[in-house]
Amino acid sequence: MSRYRRNLLKNRIFYFAFFIVILFIVLGFRLYWVQIIKYDDYCTEALKQRGEETNVYPDRGVIYDKNFIPLTNRDKIKTVFVFKDDIENNKNVEDFVLKYGDIDKEKLSKFLKSSNKIMSVPLSSSVSQKDIPKEVFILDKTLRYNEEGILSHVIGYVKESENKGESGIEKVFDDILKKEDSEDVYFELDGKRNVISGAGYTANKSQDSGRPSSVKLTADYHIQKIVENVMDDYKVNGAVIVTEVSTGDIVAMASRPNFNQNNIDTYLNKGNMEFFNKAVQVSYPPGSLFKIVVLLAGLQEDMNLVNKEFYCRGYEQINDLIIKCSKEEGHGKINLKNAFAQSCNSVFIQIGERIGAKKIIEMAKKLGFGEKINIGLVEEIKGNLPEGRELIGPAIGNISIGQGTIEVTPLQIANMITIVANNGVKKSLSIVDEIVTEDGYPVKKFNREDDVRIIEQKYCEIVRDYLNEVVISGTAKKANLEDIGGAGGKTGSAQAILNKQPTIHGWFAGYFPRENPKYTVTILVEEGHSGSSSAVPIFEKIVRRIQEINR
Repeated sequence: MSRYRRNLLKNRIFYFAFFIVILFIVLGFRLYWVQIIKYDDYCTEALKQRGEETNVYPDRGVIYDKNFIPLTNRDKIKTVFVFKDDIENNKNVEDFVLKYGDIDKEKLSKFLKSSNKIMSVPLSSSVSQKDIPKEVFILDKTLRYNEEGILSHVIGYVKESENKGESGIEKVFDDILKKEDSEDVYFELDGKRNVISGAGYTANKSQDSGRPSSVKLTADYHIQKIVENVMDDYKVNGAVIVTEVSTGDIVAMASRPNFNQNNIDTYLNKGNMEFFNKAVQVSYPPGSLFKIVVLLAGLQEDMNLVNKEFYCRGYEQINDLIIKCSKEEGHGKINLKNAFAQSCNSVFIQIGERIGAKKIIEMAKKLGFGEKINIGLVEEIKGNLPEGRELIGPAIGNISIGQGTIEVTPLQIANMITIVANNGVKKSLSIVDEIVTEDGYPVKKFNREDDVRIIEQKYCEIVRDYLNEVVISGTAKKANLEDIGGAGGKTGSAQAILNKQPTIHGWFAGYFPRENPKYTVTILVEEGHSGSSSAVPIFEKIVRRIQEINR
């Protein structure tokens, strides 16, 4: 054989061997890909083909408080899982479900008529293992929402059939929170759709932890819990907001009545406003809280008002409109500071007539009234400020004391009192901090507007002094907080219509401690009659409990 042919044969053998080696490498890599890397995915697909799937973990990301305490996906509950066919064909299974499951005959009948194949209901009482039929499985299921109902109006709720956020943070960040995979259970079935004996069920847990699927709020779980517990202790309807003065973080926001996020259907036809976040979604007359606005507008117009002596005869008359003062017999001679502390209507109507409605409304707009604060909730409304002909004539009487067509949200009041506590500097209030992965890795921090001074410090220092006097000797003196640094604030009693009936709502908005305030607290009590009697005790209780956890 010639050298040429020998070399040709060697080359062919070499290339063939090289091809075989490459082929084995490719096949090896493919086997590694299928059996190792994609093992879980292919197992899941196989299970889907021969089984029935049900969730034991919410297919949505976690909502955290500011300290990464989970506000969702935290509580587990023993749950009964059973197939529809087994209920229909086995009386013992049906009896077990009705006896030990949190379900009645009506709800069970409704399930049996549905297209669902697997029923899951909470276990209502303990049961011995020997009493559990072989067709029934009892597993730990993670609830989307905790049983406490903490921050329910801010978090919102989900339409389970579509895994779609319907309100609150669930709605705003629906695309972020909605997950492609979650922890599921697959019940393995034979050809007749019976659970395979010895196979039972298989758990599959998503490994997609790096995906941005969670939201971190500014709310503080511990302060939020204090607020909600106090509201429930006093059995009031309304709203409470707590802000951190230095940052503008909303650390607590609560609304009453509350609702159970795990049982939405119960409230759909009640019509009691359980779903309304009254902190942002309902507007009210501000009453005497609006005297802060009038005071700032008056000081900006004439600083000498602080030295002026006024006279209150118990009422003011503007044309045919008569408005009574808070003290029926009148306060007599009184200076501006005491008029504010005692919430004298007469004096503030006199100031309103002096400076005019236009300047008062301009100051109100500067303080954020009549517009959304934009804290990150789609439900927020802008309230209402009078305009045009509503500013003419005797209307100045109602405008000066926060009545008439003026309507504000508790959030707008919180924004105002936070500005005052910061000596005229406006902070960008927010309830949302950042987007994170489910294990807490930061992805996107939400930028806020820069701080901006909107009121001269000298005016706010006077207002702060007057707010302090309200708590020391005025309408909020029942809030005895001197032992923990004192407080400042303003009460309000607002005439309104609720359920087509006239009523009076109680307000209080204040800060603590008195010097270098750390928090503001805004309280609205529906049908509270007066801020002094209804809102001030709630303020004192909240402040004391917050101080306890901050020691």
